[in-house]
Amino acid sequence: MNVFGVGLPEMAVILTIALLVFGPKKLPEIGRSLGKAIRGFQDASRDFENEFKKEVKHLEETSTTPAMLESPETSTKRVDASQD
Repeated sequence: MNVFGVGLPEMAVILTIALLVFGPKKLPEIGRSLGKAIRGFQDASRDFENEFKKEVKHLEETSTTPAMLESPETSTKRVDASQD
């Protein structure tokens, strides 16, 4: 098990130190608030990613290049002329 690059032995050491520093009564409250903070960060990250993908898709759908505006015949004539 590996969370944020921290393995199981490291988590056990961190939990033991936290238990000694904060005590058994305060530890569940700290765990809850830490879990809420991590969940909030993940939600914000997911929202940002979804918004970014939506904007990219919108730009891809609405952007037009000059080649897209030309008819196929005009594009062919332009390519033929550039080869001469």
